[in-house]
Amino acid sequence: MVYAIDFGTSNTVVVRWNPVTQQPETLSLPGLSLQMAGNPPLIPSLLYVEDAARAEVFIGQTVRDRGLDLKNNPRFFRNVKRGIGAEIQGFLPELDGRSVSFEQVGQWFLTEVIQTLQTTDVLNSLVFTVPVDSFEAYRLWLTDVCRSLQVNQVRMLDEPTAAALGYGLENQGTLLVVDFGGGTLDLSLVRLEGGRSAQAKKPIGFLLKWGEKVLDESTQRPKLAKVLAKAGQNLGGSDIDNWIVDDFVKTQNVAPTALTARLAERLKIQLSQQPTATEVYFNDETFESYELHLDRDRFHTILQEHQFFERLDAAMTQVLQQAQRQGLTPTEIDAVLLVGGTTQIPVVQEWIGQYFPTEKIRSQRPFEAIAQGALQLEQGMEVKDFLYHSYGIRYWDRRNNRHGWHPMIKQGQPYPMPQPVELFLGASMENQPSIELVVGELGDDTASTEVFFDGDRLVTRTIAANQPIVKPLNDTTEARTIAQLSPPGYPGSDRIKVLFRVDENRFLRITVEDILSMQTLIDDRPVVQLS
Repeated sequence: MVYAIDFGTSNTVVVRWNPVTQQPETLSLPGLSLQMAGNPPLIPSLLYVEDAARAEVFIGQTVRDRGLDLKNNPRFFRNVKRGIGAEIQGFLPELDGRSVSFEQVGQWFLTEVIQTLQTTDVLNSLVFTVPVDSFEAYRLWLTDVCRSLQVNQVRMLDEPTAAALGYGLENQGTLLVVDFGGGTLDLSLVRLEGGRSAQAKKPIGFLLKWGEKVLDESTQRPKLAKVLAKAGQNLGGSDIDNWIVDDFVKTQNVAPTALTARLAERLKIQLSQQPTATEVYFNDETFESYELHLDRDRFHTILQEHQFFERLDAAMTQVLQQAQRQGLTPTEIDAVLLVGGTTQIPVVQEWIGQYFPTEKIRSQRPFEAIAQGALQLEQGMEVKDFLYHSYGIRYWDRRNNRHGWHPMIKQGQPYPMPQPVELFLGASMENQPSIELVVGELGDDTASTEVFFDGDRLVTRTIAANQPIVKPLNDTTEARTIAQLSPPGYPGSDRIKVLFRVDENRFLRITVEDILSMQTLIDDRPVVQLS
């Protein structure tokens, strides 16, 4: 059986392909899923650690049913997805003699979901979706999680591309996907085209793959999803919940607790359907009571105070500028697809309406489109993608007396790369025994996002940046040494040639040749090793 999992910051969706109806179906997992009127079954992305040493946890709706999310407790985790692979400020808890990271919590959560599935069915193939704005650290973490699964084949697919496929608009040409969930805003411009020749012996889908799958290509004509432009921000519904709580703290002297955060989320959801919202809570043990009110006007003001719409405009401008560089104007976008719970907020839909006419905007499948679209990898959909970030090398900037980064592989480069990029390096001192090179993944140079703790809340903050935000990929003593020189090197001439390429699995690989000795020192080695 084929399954797809959309692991979200606030909610997780699990779907499978029904071979009888030939349609995707969203699953309700006993004890884990929440079924609300008008929405498909959703698994709240919540986890409570009962015993860290034994890896005993509760996840999903079970956490809420037991009231484990109503108290400030280091054993309770929410919004963990946005902390995976990020630089965290503050201290993570030590539970039962074991240090707990967000990566570990995410692994526990997904493992529980998959083990629940395996109690009722055999998982032959599994597709995960990943954020468009994630560095390789997130993909590498998910790769490690997948290696521990008893599943023959596991793949990854970009979340916005999956959403385009999930809306069933594969014949509509150029689509803009606005994926706005609990933790991230992702914009992706995707063109869906006709299939290749049936004789083309190409993999159907890629990114991660274990095991083999024999396809009858004589009966399958894969379609092509080409990503034209991407933009993303670490901004989501959980940030809005925090802003609402902060407003209540300031105006009504309400304590910022896990309970008030949950009430704020309920108020936000109510305002998607009605102009005013009220939440009342009474604790019969502590006799603590809350009666919180919020209307759309005040809600709009709270968003404005946090530059919410300015950040949305920045992301939209970025993706439209990328499109214009390819000769594509906004009027040539055939449809705009809204996915994620935050797109259901009326002012967000009004904001999108400022850029596109109403008849082009589709919003009827905000929660299921991503997971259901991921199943298209199993139904003859070939996905071609490009690199969201650039790769570069570190150098010493004498003018500014600091390290700088020189891009080697530009953002937007399709992969796998047909031709490698060449770099020639020489020795910088007499009798130099080796040459070092630090390679980094370069993010956006306009702003960066800092993930940090505010009390017991994991939040993000946008900070200005005058140079690219970089994730070094090999900045360790052993990894950054790429050439041992024999005989030693001397300044004045090139000594080694370095070839860079990106393979079909998005990993940067290098080949190093010693020009003097005519020897290959490193042969197509991945900079980021899969453990």
